[in-house]
Amino acid sequence: MSKYQKDRDFTDYVHAKLAVPLIYKDLNWKEVKLKKDYAKYIDMTDGIDYIFRNGDSIMTVQERFREQKYKSYSDFTIRYRRDKNKLKERHKSEYYKMKAHYFTYGIIDSTKHEVSNTSNFSKYAIIDLKKVYEKLDSKAIFISDNNKNKCQIVGGNRIECPVKFNIDGSSSFFPIDISFLVQLWGADMIIAQKGFL
Repeated sequence: MSKYQKDRDFTDYVHAKLAVPLIYKDLNWKEVKLKKDYAKYIDMTDGIDYIFRNGDSIMTVQERFREQKYKSYSDFTIRYRRDKNKLKERHKSEYYKMKAHYFTYGIIDSTKHEVSNTSNFSKYAIIDLKKVYEKLDSKAIFISDNNKNKCQIVGGNRIECPVKFNIDGSSSFFPIDISFLVQLWGADMIIAQKGFL
């Protein structure tokens, strides 16, 4: 089984067994069942993993889940580039296509290998991506290939996010510190959270 499939299996399991009952149920977000082809299409073209409803409101969501070894981090990560991909049209990753309204980022209380034994999140947050996009567009959040390990507040009112590379070299990503979002622009940058603030 490929690494992607294992990651997808992990994410699917955490979504169904933890995120739906422990996060979305409390928000009264009900998952919309999508046809498989359409679900794949909106994931590939718009960076949308799931669609939810709450009354007349529709929420599109990108999800990312991590194992417990990441619980000390206070950021969420967005995939940036895949420059080593043989297909040039796949060099730009989720940052360039993401149209989801919300980003659910969670750290489970076990390892990936023990995911079937996990019962909770150590921490999670639902980030309002519409507000994050506005900050990226205005350069209040900016990406900098500066060889730093973490993002930082610069000039008292902007967040500088470093470009980081996965160990296997397959892709790059950038972190955005969740506490910085709230510190600079208020609690409504986050829809719900546990353990990040």
